[in-house]
Parts: sequence; C-alpha cells; structure tokens
Amino acid sequence: MQPSDASQSRTVLVTGATGYIGGRLVPRLLEAGHTVKVLVRSPQKIADVPWRGQVEVLQDSLDDAGRLTSTLEGVDVLYYLVHSMAAGSGFEEKEEAMARLVAGAAAGAGVDRIVYLGGLHPDNALLSTHMRSREKVGRAFLESPVDSIVFQAGVVIGSGSASFEMIRHLADTLPVMPAPSWVKNRIEAIAVRDVLHYLVAAAALPDRLNRTFDIGSRDVLTYKDMMNEYAAERGLPRRLVIALPVPAPKLAGLWVALVTPIPLSMSFPLVQSLQHDAVSREHDVDRYIPQPDGGLTPYRRAVALALGKERGGQVETTWANAGIDADPLPSDPDWAGYKVFLDERTFHSEAAPEHVWTVIEGIGGSNGWYSLPLAWRLRGWLDKLQGGAGLLRGRRHPKTLGTGEVVDWWRVETIDRGRLLRLRAEMRAPGRAWLELSVEPDGAGSLYRQRAIFFPRGLSGRLYWLGVYPFHGIIFPSMARNISAAAAALQETSAGSAGAKVAGDTP
Repeated sequence: MQPSDASQSRTVLVTGATGYIGGRLVPRLLEAGHTVKVLVRSPQKIADVPWRGQVEVLQDSLDDAGRLTSTLEGVDVLYYLVHSMAAGSGFEEKEEAMARLVAGAAAGAGVDRIVYLGGLHPDNALLSTHMRSREKVGRAFLESPVDSIVFQAGVVIGSGSASFEMIRHLADTLPVMPAPSWVKNRIEAIAVRDVLHYLVAAAALPDRLNRTFDIGSRDVLTYKDMMNEYAAERGLPRRLVIALPVPAPKLAGLWVALVTPIPLSMSFPLVQSLQHDAVSREHDVDRYIPQPDGGLTPYRRAVALALGKERGGQVETTWANAGIDADPLPSDPDWAGYKVFLDERTFHSEAAPEHVWTVIEGIGGSNGWYSLPLAWRLRGWLDKLQGGAGLLRGRRHPKTLGTGEVVDWWRVETIDRGRLLRLRAEMRAPGRAWLELSVEPDGAGSLYRQRAIFFPRGLSGRLYWLGVYPFHGIIFPSMARNISAAAAALQETSAGSAGAKVAGDTP
C-alpha cells in the first residue's frame, strides 16, 4: 500500500463546480498542479470566480452518455460532486441511474478514477431517502469498471455550509431548545478544509484502488454538545437543550426552516440525515493519505475557523449559492401579452458614481436595505412562515457580489460592475419579481435608479401587488434617499482619508 503522491499531475474534471464543495475544490486542485476542467450547465454561474481563467469550462449536462463520453476523453480523474436535494417519485432511482450512466461514460472514455463524496452512516440502518440515494450512488461507482474512491463524511463544518448554518442559527437564536431525540445521537463532524484535503489527495492515489473511506475529525460529540460547543466558541451562555423522547423529523424540519436560513427543501433531508449515529467505522484512509499538516481539525477549532472566515468576509462558497441558476428577466419585447407592474424611482446624488455603486453592491445582509429595517424583517418572517427564503440567508461577502449569489431573499441575476445590479426574488409570492439598482454619471454627481418589476400570476398576483404597493410608496423613496446619503458619506470619508494621507506624506 503506497501513500498518495501529491506531486503527480493529472487531468481532472469536476462536476458540481458551482456547489459548496466543488467551488472550493477547484482552486485547490489547481494549487496541487493538476489540469482542471469543469462541467457546468450554466457557465455564467462561475463568471466571477477567481479561478475562472485557469480552467477549461465545458457546458453540458450529465444525461447524454454519448456526449459525456466525448467530453471525458483525456480525463484521468472525474470528481462527481452532484447531489440533488430534490425529492419526489423515483428520486433514488434517477440519482442511481445518473451515476451509472456517468460511470459507463467514464469507462468508455478511459477515465482512470472516479471520486465521490457520500455520507457517513451506520450499517443495516433504515436510512432516509437522501442518505439511501447517496449510498446507492457510491455503490454504483464501486460496481463500475472504473476504479472509484467513495469518501463517506458526516456533518461538514465550514463557513457557509448548510450544516454549520443550521447549528449556528439554532444556537444563536434559542437559549432553550426542546429538541427531538436525535440530538443525543453521536456525530463525527469534519472540517471542510479536511474534506478538501482528502479530495485533492485522491487524484494521486495508487492505481487499482476501489473502495470506500470513512473520513472524520475523530472528535465524536452528540448534536446537543455540538450546539453547546458552538455557543461556547461564540461566547454565548450554555444552551439548555431538552431532548424529547420522539424523533419528530417532519416537525424538526419545519422548525429548522423557520429559525434558520435553510429552506424546507433542504431542512428535511438535513434533519433526516441526523436520525442515526454518524461515526467513522474505520480509519483506513490514514494508510493511503497522510493527515493534513497539524493533524485533523477538532470540531471546536472548525467552528472557530468558520466564524473567523465569516467575520473576515472570506467565505469562498455557500450552500445558498450552490448550483442555482437565476431565472432571467424577460427582455422588453417578451413582455408583450404579460401584465407587468413597475415601480421606478430616480434620485440625483451628489456622490460620484463609484461611491453610489459601492453602496449598491454592498446592499443586504448585515448592511441592510437602507429603509425601515423592521418592515424588511417582518416581510422576511412572513416569507419564512410560508416556507420561503426569508432574510436569514444574508450574503457571502459584505462588499462584493457575483452572478448567481444570494442576497437575503434575492439572487443576483445580472451584475454589470459599476453600473447595474439586478436581483431576482426568491420569496414566496404569486408571481415573479426583480429589483434593479443602477447608477450613471449625472453632472458633478450621479443618477441613482431603482426599479421594482413584478409579473403577477393570476388574480392573486394582481391583488398582491395592490396590497404591497402602498408600502412601496414609503419604503422605496426612503431607500433611494438613504443609499444616496450613504454614498455621500462614503465619498466624504474617502476624501478625508486621502487628505490625511497627503498631509502625512508631507515632509
């Protein structure tokens, strides 16, 4: 048994590069010296990532074996990081069939290895639909003609991960928590940095290796202890978690969706994955892949690192931005035949366009929406009660945005840096909505334009617009004024800083 040779350069293809793990894996594969290709359905989703110019981008889906075989020609290692949180009839069968199709195409193209990240689970347990699906996908690869490495990980802790956000918001919000019985289950979490360490090393593992590897921190805690360890790291009082004698997965999923940014579509499978202990049964990976420098990351340290990344605005990827394409706003000619409601405001600002743009691009999250914060929070909670996104998702970075990224209940559809930001609403509403914020030079200052666009669905959509329109008359004008004022204050601060620097440079 030979350990992995990290110096061996391979040609790798990453599926799921727009996802939480895939988006972090790509730059680390590049750092390791590999030639990287990414297969995406929408190249626009990675238009703003820093590694875009260093990879070959292939636009395609995974459902055509012939095209996929051609795409995989010349690839040594295929990273399969695709997993849907959708459900419904035939979900497991579709996921397994997709994996077998991909494995067959990889075999036809002469791919040396497939690497897959699955879930940690006990043997012979009655698994949830999603955990069972991931187990079947891993088995499909192991049974294929292509050597496959299937890593099995439990709760992944990292800035922006769904599991971390769930723990964080529960512990931050609830000092006393009546909780389902599964909070007493034993969980072996793993830091996202350690997951990436193993994934990168898998590209250089010895040939003829076809098996699963359990990976984890070796730090085993109950879910209750995980929340209290998080609280301790945050400087919060110990949380009183009262384990009730029932698992109540559906009720817990609803509660998680209400209290945290995680939507119902994700909260149910996340909660279901916690119904059993998730602890490594073997540590064979140590015989093939050395542990990271400094050793594996204990849970408390992983929490500290995640919090530090968020405070420093260094979150690389988030669960909320993973794999979602924003529906485009129809161009004006396409509006023919549709009922469209518009609310447009313009405001002259004394600030230069670049300062107005800085405020626009920083909108949302902890920076807020510059008008009646209580009204925004109330609308967010109403949306959460309906199973929507609410305002809790925040944003990945406090100052910069990229196409497809989340901003509270919005998602970035278009960003023309310095000029236009178009956001698509993901709140629950009887229609489709967009918010456009733009700026252009106007004499010595700038012209700020704000446009809300709503395509109603049926009578309920029209009544909805009539109901919210009076509030727009209060919120949107003050929003425009406050954005202009914030830009003017920013310009004044910048001018003062520049003046102080010049004075300081004077001999």
